[in-house]
Amino acid sequence: MEQPVTVGRATRSGGEGPEALEALADLVGEALTARVALDEQGRVTGWNAGAERLLGYSAAEMTGRRAGDLLAEPIPVRGGLPTLAGLPRWSGDIALRHRDGRKLTVRVLAHHRPPGTDAPAWLVLSALSPRQPRPGLDESLVTWSFAQSPCCALAIYDTRLRLVRANADMERAVALTEAEMLGLRVSEIVDDEAGERAERSMVRVLRTGEPQYQENFLLAPGETREHAWSVFTSALRDAEGTIQGICLSAHDMTEQFWARKRLQLIGEAGRRIGSTLDVTRTAQELTDVTVPALADFVSVDLLAALDDLHEPPVRALPADGPLLLRRVALRSVTPGAPEAAVAAGQVASYPEGSTPFESLRAGRATLHETTDPAFTAWLARDPARAARVRAFGIHSVMTVPLAARGTTLGVAFFVRYATADVFSHDDLVLAGELAARAAVSIDNARRYTRERATAVTLQRSLLPQRLPRQAAVEVASRYLPAGGHAGVGGDWFDVIPLSGARVALVVGDVVGHGLHASATMGRLRTAVRTLADIDLPCDELLTHLDDLVARLNLEEEGDERTGPSEARAAGVAEDARVAGDPTGHRDPSSRTSHTGHLNPTGPAETSGDVGATCLYAVYDPVTRRCCFSGAGHPVPAVVSPDGSVDLVGLPAATPLGVGGLPYEATEVDIPEGSLLALYTNGLVETRERDLDTGVHRLREALSRPAPSLDALCDTVLADLLPQRPADDVALLIARTRALDASQFATWSVPAEPSAVAQTRKDVVEQMERWGLSDAVFVTELVVSELVTNAIRHAEPPIQLRLIHDTTLICEVSDGGNTAPHLRRARTYDEGGRGLLLVAQLTDRWGTRQSATGKTIWAEQALPTGVAR
Repeated sequence: MEQPVTVGRATRSGGEGPEALEALADLVGEALTARVALDEQGRVTGWNAGAERLLGYSAAEMTGRRAGDLLAEPIPVRGGLPTLAGLPRWSGDIALRHRDGRKLTVRVLAHHRPPGTDAPAWLVLSALSPRQPRPGLDESLVTWSFAQSPCCALAIYDTRLRLVRANADMERAVALTEAEMLGLRVSEIVDDEAGERAERSMVRVLRTGEPQYQENFLLAPGETREHAWSVFTSALRDAEGTIQGICLSAHDMTEQFWARKRLQLIGEAGRRIGSTLDVTRTAQELTDVTVPALADFVSVDLLAALDDLHEPPVRALPADGPLLLRRVALRSVTPGAPEAAVAAGQVASYPEGSTPFESLRAGRATLHETTDPAFTAWLARDPARAARVRAFGIHSVMTVPLAARGTTLGVAFFVRYATADVFSHDDLVLAGELAARAAVSIDNARRYTRERATAVTLQRSLLPQRLPRQAAVEVASRYLPAGGHAGVGGDWFDVIPLSGARVALVVGDVVGHGLHASATMGRLRTAVRTLADIDLPCDELLTHLDDLVARLNLEEEGDERTGPSEARAAGVAEDARVAGDPTGHRDPSSRTSHTGHLNPTGPAETSGDVGATCLYAVYDPVTRRCCFSGAGHPVPAVVSPDGSVDLVGLPAATPLGVGGLPYEATEVDIPEGSLLALYTNGLVETRERDLDTGVHRLREALSRPAPSLDALCDTVLADLLPQRPADDVALLIARTRALDASQFATWSVPAEPSAVAQTRKDVVEQMERWGLSDAVFVTELVVSELVTNAIRHAEPPIQLRLIHDTTLICEVSDGGNTAPHLRRARTYDEGGRGLLLVAQLTDRWGTRQSATGKTIWAEQALPTGVAR
């Protein structure tokens, strides 16, 4: 490292020792210049021998004195200039008083040093005697400087644009001597567009007298790489100002030009690489950016072990043995990339000793000419690759590892054969920078793809694998995960058989994307099925679901008082509490602040990141009525048998977890054969299309005839969605069925024990009419037990209904609110075995609440051949 050298009070950086400085002083003659150093107050701090010769005072006499005492007259300052203290430099003539009293007029140059430096504030200089011109020698110096200038190619042309003089640098640039160029025009010396452009500039100089500037690119004879030249053309004038010739000066800016090109390529790579979260597309962007700007052929090969998206590779890079790489992208200056030894998508094996193997093992980029021993040794073991190297004249190759976040991803190949220049070290550094940028983007895309695949798998596992068999509706569904950057979301749908041959249709959408949204969707879907199993009314089911989402919001906050684990356990307990309420009698408006979303003394509040919309519908094929209740979800569409499409008018409601308003239910009569279309907002709302336009297009698609519900689903998706939807889409279409009046029978039962016998008789007669003689015994026993319990323990009115469809359903309704429950009777108890007996004789049984009481139902399978 160069050490600072101190001269007097000034410090200069340099490698000169005392001997070198002494030799410099002897060479330049320090005493030929008067040098005076002053501080900010104008006192002398330095006085050399030249100053003593000029004014007669010694250094000892002047040190510490005011320099102003030497002035014979005030220093003249031109008008308008600031004071001397504000100038960085001043020059001019001043009158000084010699020690013997003589007045001297001296030309001085004064430098004002910035404050805070270890140097005098002012350095005042004056040459003791003007330099006398040396005839002949000085003119020769000018001539020699023109001819021998090593940093600029110079040429002089006359007013007819014919060459008069050229220096040595110009001779080297065009590979011609001055004698060979004399009398020629620049366009004749350089048979290229660059020569014509320079000549046009010279014409403008003659016409305007103004200097001209341009950049030219010229391939010098004997060289393989173009040079970038910064060219100035200017007029040469005589003493009267007449143009007598033109000077052309050209500076070789090749290195600066290529440095600028490299920076531009890096900037372009930053804009173009990583525009998507697709691994193949990102790799292709790297090849597109670098061909032909850096190489004639580029390929990106990733480790074959990365093909497994679900598990990261344990040992992706072998310590020895073959390295398996899959080619994911390539690009060439030659159409079809015939020089490629491996096609896109193929896996190639690279043995130990091959350049990609060694580059990845060392973790650094390598540059090889194809004549290098290591490269030729590899080619000797790969005849097919060697044949392509010879056929296309490949002369240099770079292999650059792709690694990000400590993970080795693969390698990028850079090849030259159409470009004459071999790769340089600067090219290797540039390729490494571009590959590093691309590796981060590829790793991001790989991680996103893996997470998205995991989320899709999780979401599809949480969605119904096949829709359950039931008699109320014929259904078809579609689910499409997002195809863009958003990732998998929390859309879901479900079909839930209910008691009394009814069916529940559910569509929901969890806010957000990714694994978290999918997991939340699974929790909500499970909660909906649990709440539906206890036959809650539509509005009450959404109320309980709203409480659950509010509970999840508190859990997402982490519950700082209890910690995340305890909060999660509390959330699970709350899920069970909310979903497992057997009574179903919770008032929808009775939300309290324990759920965290309604403060009884203030406005509604919400916290956390969980939110969802939901639409819940229950269709009854006996009454042909459908009950709808929504929570901030798009309204369903109903397609009548005549093809007209209407939207169901639902009251405005907030999404789940927001709270504030109770949910309401709307009942609609649905003709048999109608279509119910339930969907998420991803189907009708996009960035390019508003909600109203999307709903209008949905109605048009639903109104067109289709051979099946599956075909109708495909038509709707094709008409409304782009190829890669930006949001998840769930679509559920159901065609309603209705039970004929002959398929059910209803009796009003008096609240008297004697009515049980007549009821059994009526049931037996109906079973005979349906041809269900084999099921008479079980049905008669079930009806007897349920009706007897209603008469004894419930309140009138009591009603019995039998429904004959795919199964036989027995329902007993009463005006009581007390839910029955199973219990085990003791040995000498005279009762308490009724429900236990019903549960043993039937496939399913349960109870549901209504606005006027409850219904106990039991369902039994029918013998094969007698089900409707």
